[in-house]
Amino acid sequence: MKVKTILVSQPAPKTDNSPYSDLSEKQKVKIDFVPFIHVEAVEAKEVRTQKIDLSKFTAIILTSRNAVDHFFRIAEEMRFPVPDSMKYFCQSEAVAYYLQKYVVYRKRKIYVGQRTFPELTNIIKKYKDEKFLLPSSDKLKEIVPITMNELGVNWTRAILFKTVVSDLSNLENVVYDILVFFSPSGIDSLFKNFPDFEQKNTRIAVFGNSTIKAATEAGLKCNIEAPTPETPSMTMALEKYIKQANKK
Repeated sequence: MKVKTILVSQPAPKTDNSPYSDLSEKQKVKIDFVPFIHVEAVEAKEVRTQKIDLSKFTAIILTSRNAVDHFFRIAEEMRFPVPDSMKYFCQSEAVAYYLQKYVVYRKRKIYVGQRTFPELTNIIKKYKDEKFLLPSSDKLKEIVPITMNELGVNWTRAILFKTVVSDLSNLENVVYDILVFFSPSGIDSLFKNFPDFEQKNTRIAVFGNSTIKAATEAGLKCNIEAPTPETPSMTMALEKYIKQANKK
């Protein structure tokens, strides 16, 4: 079946020249963006119940932009002046670059991983004397605490924000040819909003092993998967599929 419409379960890109714009134009498909989940802040008083004392830490592990935003938000709410000596361990270059929103990059000790959390731990294990704080959401990939514990470092998790299911009632009677998911939380949101959802002719595109696992366990057939050696990005995987589906 041909592909004419795609729903991406994330916010729309902030730039007009995104890979999705190129995909839409080249393949003549309509692409909509609706976030299936959103982030809500955990208030300082709730963070205090976790017995988090920011002054006790010498290093921060940042796995996402949300982690960056909410660490500095909590620091401000708790009236904690982040010392210049604080070390920052960023999972990717994108996270490290985003950190510049809050600190003068060249004046701080910033260590950057390649892309995945295990790659970052190769750097973390060289600094075993530090006291690490890991800002996170209420949902944390299992590999993170397992890996940190295996390293044998002094670390503490702080839940600073929550991943919440968005209200998708306005999509109830809307049908798309492809639904695109990037996290297990997105799959969870689909079925919490539409408990009786049936895939039928809808194609499901998933990014990452954990999302594939969640989709499969929910009874969905994954028609498009990324990343792969041939299609490392979701837009590349979508384009490959659309070309095949629409060539008839």
